[in-house]
Amino acid sequence: MINIAVLGYGTVGSGVVEVIRTNGQIIDKNAGQNINVKYVLDLREFPGDPVMDILVHDYDVILNDPEVEVIAEVMGGVEPAYTFVKSALEKGKSVCTSNKELVAKHGPELLRIAAAHNRNFMFEASVGGGIPIIRPLNNAITADKINSITGILNGTTNYILTKMCKEGLDFDAVLKEAQELGYAERNPSADVDGFDACRKIAILCSLAYGKNVNYENIYTEGITKITDIDFKYANKLGRSVKLFGKAEHTEGQFYVFVTPVMIDDTHPLFSVNGVFNAILVNGNVLGDVMFYGSGAGKLPTASAVVSDIVDAVRNLNHNIPVEWSAEELELSDIRSSKKRFFVRLSGDTQARAEEVKAAFGDVEFISVEGVENEFAFITDIISEADYEEKASKLNGIITRIRME
Repeated sequence: MINIAVLGYGTVGSGVVEVIRTNGQIIDKNAGQNINVKYVLDLREFPGDPVMDILVHDYDVILNDPEVEVIAEVMGGVEPAYTFVKSALEKGKSVCTSNKELVAKHGPELLRIAAAHNRNFMFEASVGGGIPIIRPLNNAITADKINSITGILNGTTNYILTKMCKEGLDFDAVLKEAQELGYAERNPSADVDGFDACRKIAILCSLAYGKNVNYENIYTEGITKITDIDFKYANKLGRSVKLFGKAEHTEGQFYVFVTPVMIDDTHPLFSVNGVFNAILVNGNVLGDVMFYGSGAGKLPTASAVVSDIVDAVRNLNHNIPVEWSAEELELSDIRSSKKRFFVRLSGDTQARAEEVKAAFGDVEFISVEGVENEFAFITDIISEADYEEKASKLNGIITRIRME
């Protein structure tokens, strides 16, 4: 029998306990050992819940118990999670986590400590929730040079953008609905400002290229400026708007960013709607491969954590190598990356067409019935720096959205 402990009895923590109790026989068979939840750590009490029999409030009880071999950290946040996880690894306990903030900030260090003690630090649930992506990057897609990783990495923003697209609602109305349904937090900034996706693409990029990507250096733009009018244009063009986290290696340059992107129905991620997430990986030999599923939620995320627990039990005294060094990956300035831009401009098309052409050259003009006193145009492929320089010559730009 292998004893484990769960740190945090919130949404994911309670899900971990539920998954182990529901699928115990399957999990034990796959692990080759009986897995027993010996402790659950939380500051709160849970009267009437069976977890009360194993609930502790002092982390040292878990840390100093030699019978605990694996710890599931599902508390969230950097502290005290970092202190708890680091001390557990130093004590020779493997750790499995869903904590993207912790992994993005301290991943290389914690992997190094785990390796030094012949244990494992696992974080499958930190990026795609229930979508397996960490193992494939580490174990399966190892014969390819990764050209790019493109992800819809946040279910909240994808839900909001899908509702805006399908129902013509404005951002504030859909955000309120998402909060009422529990898809968005009361303070939704981490989601709608792109910070959540930023940490996730930092983890994926670090694994893909083997060097650390500091999420603080990633250009990040959320969805708060996307409006229902943008979707009127997008629908006319047969396109949709998604929030992408993207890492690409092209012409010797590494670009990583989080931005809204307008895509058409030929794009593999076009049909990823609602709270679902997907990650598209392009390899130089493999081509495109996509991972799709529930990117968040109690049981999908808990399932990924428990899968890590099973793997940790299978490899109790064997460290699984992970290529992620502390050396920083040098990111290229997004201003040098090239793409097309969708631009909305105030005024009349006929009155301003020559002005636009003088600034941007040949463009595609778009107008939408019922949208007055403005029009839109699509640029040729230009660099971000070129766009900024050309856009500075025009007054009245309402918004711009990158295109793929």
